[in-house]
Amino acid sequence: MAPAVRSLALGVRWPVLYARSRQVPVSLAAVLVCAVFVWSLPRSGTSGDPRMVALLLTSVVAVASTGLSGQDLALDRTAAIRWAPRRAAHVLLIAALAVAVLLALSALSVLSAPGGEPVPVGYAVRNGAGPAGAAAIGAAVWGGRYAWTVPFGWCLTAFFVPVPASGGVPAQVATWMLQPSGTPAATWTSAVLAVGGGLVYALAGPRR
Repeated sequence: MAPAVRSLALGVRWPVLYARSRQVPVSLAAVLVCAVFVWSLPRSGTSGDPRMVALLLTSVVAVASTGLSGQDLALDRTAAIRWAPRRAAHVLLIAALAVAVLLALSALSVLSAPGGEPVPVGYAVRNGAGPAGAAAIGAAVWGGRYAWTVPFGWCLTAFFVPVPASGGVPAQVATWMLQPSGTPAATWTSAVLAVGGGLVYALAGPRR
């Protein structure tokens, strides 16, 4: 096989091999189950509730983040390919998947922003990118198997943190997933998690 043809074949095959090694088909099936479950809930219990949005996005990120580590970490670390951009792209794809699921359910009037309005794109991006970055941190610290613990733990914590009537930055940071669109503290928290988590995972990779 000519070198050019071999290079082209490898370029076509490696995304498929990567997806299989990262259990992407199983993760996508689990994401579909999450979306169908939310779609089946009574509209009165989901529409306009930021907790439902946060729980949906966290669940999507949680099931997708199990693929942030491969089946053979030693092979991953010794393979002669550039892992950093591939890892960063993986985190971005998880965030994009979460955003796409939320916007799709919003278009179907399954979920909405408070007041019954469609979910703003900026709000969806903020609440999809932050948990993906948190999962990347979890993968770098504990491995892909436990990457879900960071975003899911933060989400559950936000449900029980009392937010004073006067607000306050610490409370807004703790409950950033539940904050309205345009809240500066929530936007910055999500950005730090997304960028910081993506960089840490891209450079360090998953823990053994």
